[in-house]
Amino acid sequence: MPIDALVTFIIATVVLSLAPGPDNIFVLAQSALYGKKTGVLVTLGLSTGLLVHTTAVALGVAVVFQTSVLAFTLLKAVGAIYLLYLAWQAFRTAASAIDAPAPRARSNWALYRRGIIMNITNPKVSIFFLAFLPQFASPAQGALAPQIFILGGVFLVVSLLIFCAIAVLAGTLGRWLNQSPQAQIYLNRVAGVVFVGLALKLVTTTADASPAW
Repeated sequence: MPIDALVTFIIATVVLSLAPGPDNIFVLAQSALYGKKTGVLVTLGLSTGLLVHTTAVALGVAVVFQTSVLAFTLLKAVGAIYLLYLAWQAFRTAASAIDAPAPRARSNWALYRRGIIMNITNPKVSIFFLAFLPQFASPAQGALAPQIFILGGVFLVVSLLIFCAIAVLAGTLGRWLNQSPQAQIYLNRVAGVVFVGLALKLVTTTADASPAW
């Protein structure tokens, strides 16, 4: 895999992991309420769920590409539209209070399991992975499935590190985001720009006669 593509992928992953969203806000809130260990356990569960989405996308995209180049191109077009939709949501999202209701304390296994269930039952994660991962893979570099597994692994490691950092710094981050609403808006706007860039990358590739994604 070209190093420039991998660097671009890592940068995009970092930005999207930092942008306020249901998962990292949940980790932040749980850590602030119950301690760093709680946030880390939930993060491990969320990361485990990513393995399921990565596997589904890797095998699914490989089958689609082998079946029909037209279907593969249509899949890319749909992915670009979805990324633009995510960008629109990011640009219009306003700042909100970073808090959560205080549920009862849970066991370590329950926290880990909750993270897994939250992730694998969220269809938006599958759709996002379907639009995000394959555009950094190319048939010219070899089989698609192994490339997507590698990208999924890199995404998992980067998001795991960032979410664990969020868990450790939950108190400080929570106060900062609550006291600086513009920070939330800024992070969302940056994520929106990344989504637009990814969508344009997909559209540009679709317009190419090459079947590579």
